[in-house]
Amino acid sequence: MKRKHIILTAACAAIAFSGVFQGCGKKPAGTEEEVPQVSVATPMTDSVVLRQSYPATLSATQSADVVARVDGQILQILFTEGDFVKAGQPLFTIESTTYRDAVNQAQAALETAIAENEYAFKQCEAMKKALEADAVSKMDVIQAESNLRQSEASIKQARAQLETAKTKLGYCTVRAPFSGLITESMYSSGAYVGGEAAPVTLATIYANNTIYAMFSVSTERYMQVADTRGGKNLDLDHVPVIVGDTTSTVTYEGKLDYASPDVSKSTGTVTLRLILDNPKGELRDGMFATVKLPYAIDSRALLVKDASISTDQLGKYLYVVNDSDKIIYTPIEVGDLYDDTLRIVTKGLRPDDRYVTTALLKVRDGMKVKPIK
Repeated sequence: MKRKHIILTAACAAIAFSGVFQGCGKKPAGTEEEVPQVSVATPMTDSVVLRQSYPATLSATQSADVVARVDGQILQILFTEGDFVKAGQPLFTIESTTYRDAVNQAQAALETAIAENEYAFKQCEAMKKALEADAVSKMDVIQAESNLRQSEASIKQARAQLETAKTKLGYCTVRAPFSGLITESMYSSGAYVGGEAAPVTLATIYANNTIYAMFSVSTERYMQVADTRGGKNLDLDHVPVIVGDTTSTVTYEGKLDYASPDVSKSTGTVTLRLILDNPKGELRDGMFATVKLPYAIDSRALLVKDASISTDQLGKYLYVVNDSDKIIYTPIEVGDLYDDTLRIVTKGLRPDDRYVTTALLKVRDGMKVKPIK
């Protein structure tokens, strides 16, 4: 009996020890201490301007080809390629011998015509006096008057030919039509150009003190903008235009100054144009930009912390905590950044939703959490 009592006591001690050991391990799942705490917030509401981004192309408000309009050899190139040139500045000189000779010939023809006119005038006057004395016939007077009118016409023709010759001579010096940046020369000094039959492009000038930003919008969006173009609700005189890449951008402001009168039959869009000041000349013809066009005002826009928004292959999303304090993966659509740290949520979120603001990498869809504000 004593031996059996000892064995039973040892077994009870082992069971008791095992229970103590198990009590030192992890607590059963589902206890309150295991539920992680996460910071949550509800969306802010504010009146904000809604904008949509559109790709745009920049173009100079004025551009023109510098052309040769006479035949001859290029004698001089009087500018530095890529530099700013002023209106009227000489850019090229073309051999002018032929055209200078043409001016001299036209000048001589005019002087001859003037001399013939003076003779015809004196002859006509003499015929009229002779008619009074019956020394000549009436037909002789009529002939003299006709000769006078022909000589006057010859003067006009000679003067026109002289002006044409002078104009062509003037074309031998090619000048800048307006101030702007000039491209490289298409021809080198010494090259022959034949511009009299058809103008030959020598270079191109871009006046880029102001720049156009051209972009296209849907007809629906255009109607929204057109309803507020008077400036009563939206500011269309200071539309943000972002130029640059993802690493470095500069924002300019443009004024909406043109809408195409027709809708593109191929794309169903309307072309709009902004005009931007470019005092430093940083913007160039052909650059790409992004226009942030305002189209409406949301008096109760939902705003969340931009840092709380994550991105995956499906787009933007938030982690929302439901009434059961479980994490819900919630896809959203977003608008512009607001006040540097907040992002407009246009779809997928309700005003009373609680979204996770911290520890985004530690939570997952369906997880039980303890939300704290």
